[in-house]
Amino acid sequence: GLHTKVCGLVARVLGLPAGQVQASASDTDQVANASATAASSGTDLNGRAAENAALQVRHNIAACIAKADACSAEAVRFEGGQVITPRRQRSFTEAVQHAYGQRVQLWSDGFYATPKIHYDRSTLTGRPFYYFAYGAACSEVAIDTLTGEYRVLRTDILHDVGHSLHPEIDIGQIEGGFAQGLGWLTTEELVWNAKGELLTKGASTYKIPTAADMPAQLNIELWHEANVEDNVGGSKAVGEPPFMLAISVFEALRDAIAATRPGNTPIHLDTPATPERVLNAILAP
Repeated sequence: GLHTKVCGLVARVLGLPAGQVQASASDTDQVANASATAASSGTDLNGRAAENAALQVRHNIAACIAKADACSAEAVRFEGGQVITPRRQRSFTEAVQHAYGQRVQLWSDGFYATPKIHYDRSTLTGRPFYYFAYGAACSEVAIDTLTGEYRVLRTDILHDVGHSLHPEIDIGQIEGGFAQGLGWLTTEELVWNAKGELLTKGASTYKIPTAADMPAQLNIELWHEANVEDNVGGSKAVGEPPFMLAISVFEALRDAIAATRPGNTPIHLDTPATPERVLNAILAP
């Protein structure tokens, strides 16, 4: 997803179809400043850096073509795989070949550091984040009051990704984040023995969510407003924030348990909300 978005950003700058842009290796043996994509920052950092590099290449080509066609560089347009001036139209390949013949630099690098970030750990003041992402989810569940087993019937999600750079990828990230959160809150139970050794060490003992655990109906919509901060393309990070949307499933289970009990008795339900814990909450005095 990260490579696809970065390629799309470069393609947009150069007026090319996305299929004509490829991403090569970006490990530290190639890029000294390469960083982990932690905190969902991959597109924010790499996308804006690649965009900056592509803008410099476009500027160099535009200046060369403008000189050849006796127009200003601002009058040169990059659209649909073509480089267009008031005098003529060239394919992007032709424009690059001409610039190469004129010994124009056709490569560049880009770098981006998130602005406005500052934090003083001694006073606990500052601005640790550039922006915030928001989301809302509503889930419907059905529980078996005899066994504590349950199913997630439906989840509706509205999530803020700013101006989406690639809606299909972003929706997939939301689905994945929700699934991970579902496992965190309903199935992924850590068990230790009396010696303090973790027993749930692998897939045979540690239950991760599967396709069967996902809602039968999962509806996702993207919030339509762009990021108010000057982030790349008006977008927002979307890798990890959707993780929290699964809280809606946990709260739906609490509501369902409450519906089985008289009055307004308090519901005690720990996470992960396994069927055993759901049944114990139903049977609690």
